Amino acid sequence: MFDLRIIKTKHATDKAKLWAVTDEQIKIAIMRGSKYKQTDGLLAVYMEYEIAYKIIGDDLYLIKTVKMRR
Repeated sequence: MFDLRIIKTKHATDKAKLWAVTDEQIKIAIMRGSKYKQTDGLLAVYMEYEIAYKIIGDDLYLIKTVKMRR
């Protein structure tokens, strides 16, 4: 659906599995969510997801963690 590419850390992969968040949902959160600057990257908040990530190239994102909002 989206042209952006993602690479997930092991931690992000484990958390995405724990919360049943798909790669497509991660991409949607990055594209449509509110973005907040963090020390080393950004936090995208969309619906019930929070995605911590870093832009590492043209349309290439390193996903650091995935969590559900409470």
